[in-house]
Amino acid sequence: MCRHIAALGPPAPLGELLVAPEHGLLRQSWAPRRQRYGTVNADGFGVGWYADDDPVPARYRRAGPVWGDLSFADLVRVVRSRAVLGAVRDATAAGADGEAAAAPFASGPWLFSHNGAVRGWPSSMGALAGTLPADDLLSLEARNDSALVWALVLHRLRAGDGLGQALADTVRDTAAAAPDSRLNLLLTDGRAIAATAWGDTLWYLTGSGGRTVVASEPYDDDPRWQEVPDRTLLMATRTDLLLTELKEPTQ
Repeated sequence: MCRHIAALGPPAPLGELLVAPEHGLLRQSWAPRRQRYGTVNADGFGVGWYADDDPVPARYRRAGPVWGDLSFADLVRVVRSRAVLGAVRDATAAGADGEAAAAPFASGPWLFSHNGAVRGWPSSMGALAGTLPADDLLSLEARNDSALVWALVLHRLRAGDGLGQALADTVRDTAAAAPDSRLNLLLTDGRAIAATAWGDTLWYLTGSGGRTVVASEPYDDDPRWQEVPDRTLLMATRTDLLLTELKEPTQ
């Protein structure tokens, strides 16, 4: 499916998080250690980051494998940020959306990624998609399950929900509409991280150079990495982290 990572901490080069670690996101694109579904994440990649005093993040996305993009290596060597979200993609199904289908998706201050798959896509999500305003559906970046899940999350954020509430309610509604979906979602506004473990791996690391990291899998063998239990919502800042159980939807 995919691998993704988000981090908050002191400003540092993006490559320190994404490329330098022995098992960082770059290596996870061809040799993930804990990926349960799929083997190679070569169907696009992206990274989003925040500059000082600017709440709207920048993004760099491409349709091909990250290891073949020389510009990415230069970019992450020199760009520094206090908050970042990166992802490498293994497409669930073939599509023509290219770069637009690669995470992170973005709007306003938010960056979003989905690791997993919606079971029965697209027919399983017809009724839930119908709850969105027509403008939201017409504005989808891509014609895949992740883009629709993002639209559902974004609709809640714009209505005033916090990061965690928006993810928890979207997971609940999607799991009810499409049981057995894998819904590991990752969301940040540059100040906090929200994530769900729902059908795939999720880990976190705190206390490493003042940085909080949330990722599909550890990028090194630091014993401080902790696995998030399945059916869990994670909320984190640079100094605090909270895990909350997510209930299965009632049928």
